[in-house]
Amino acid sequence: MNDPYSVLGVSAGASDNDVKKAYHELVRKYHPDNYHDNPLADLASEKMKEINEAYDEILRQRSGGGTNGGGAGARAYAGSTGAVEFARVRQAINAGNLAAAEQMLGASANRNAEWNFLMGSLYYRKGWLDDARMYYTTAASMDPGNAEYRQALNYMRQGGQAYRPYGYDAPAAGGGCDACDICTAMMCMNMCCRCG
Repeated sequence: MNDPYSVLGVSAGASDNDVKKAYHELVRKYHPDNYHDNPLADLASEKMKEINEAYDEILRQRSGGGTNGGGAGARAYAGSTGAVEFARVRQAINAGNLAAAEQMLGASANRNAEWNFLMGSLYYRKGWLDDARMYYTTAASMDPGNAEYRQALNYMRQGGQAYRPYGYDAPAAGGGCDACDICTAMMCMNMCCRCG
């Protein structure tokens, strides 16, 4: 593996925040969604793999884990510790405590498919649909057999409005609506008034 710091374009003395910022900028730049139906798609996927491995390696070094093991190891589900950690994140998102969820995800060394899915769910709840789609795409590509990840990504590809992350309270049976329903109704009414 190349020097992980040079892959991310930061010095070995960079702060954790600078490393994280560089990582996120590179993910946005080389994410496979940016290269859909593009001849550079394979190169972008390889670059994303290298970026993820470099980031994992830096996290492992900084947490005292040394350099043993492959890049996928840090993203692999970390057994019961990871399950507990991500269960707390899910609870925070479900409770609407997005700040706590974001803090826990930011502090997590597990950058696996579940982490990406939860980041997507967090950004979805914030209304940042482009970021949500990016993270859902990464989660689904890391674990293509996970139906929850695929469903979230499919809904985002359809515009994102139909998707309600786990724990989202849908309107009660027999009535009720949400803000999306109201906006859609207002747009339709506006169009009808202009046509007459």
